[in-house]
Amino acid sequence: MIRSEVLKTLIPLISDQLVVCNIGLPSQELHMMDDQPSNFYMLGTMGLASSIGLGLALAQKQKVIAIDGDGSVLTNLGTLPTIANNPAPNFILLIIDNGSYGSTGDQPTYAGKKTSLAKVAEACGCENVIECKAEDTAEAMKKALEGNQMTIIVCKCQSGNIPVPVIEMDAPVIRHRFMEEVKRRNA
Repeated sequence: MIRSEVLKTLIPLISDQLVVCNIGLPSQELHMMDDQPSNFYMLGTMGLASSIGLGLALAQKQKVIAIDGDGSVLTNLGTLPTIANNPAPNFILLIIDNGSYGSTGDQPTYAGKKTSLAKVAEACGCENVIECKAEDTAEAMKKALEGNQMTIIVCKCQSGNIPVPVIEMDAPVIRHRFMEEVKRRNA
């Protein structure tokens, strides 16, 4: 399975959740498959989906899912000790680890070689880390959504992209509609 196929299996579970999605193709794929006001699409900040997701989870009570990639997490490894030391039981970080920088041409990442992001997260102090195969990701997400514990899921999948349209909304519009949805849910 490639990233877009993993996302497709997750749509029934995450469609009504607050989701912060990684820059580039992951955001475009999620937008194409299931555009919702509850989706915050990253358009220009590689490596920050997990940090923004954690901040949102700490600031309110609704479940928050951050969908990040191995390349993005590797560019901001400081996010993992920050997550470990600021636990939010309503936060789920899904790292889709395809071993490549998918949005820039599928160049290999170190997560596709010797580096295990699950082991890095555990070494940083994250307590509930699950590494799974792509086909098991929906089940891992279901359990995380049903639970009340911060969870990091590292989904190991194949590299590959599908053709996707560009997101036509600009960043202020995405931010505004997402923040309105957060306010509505916390009213």
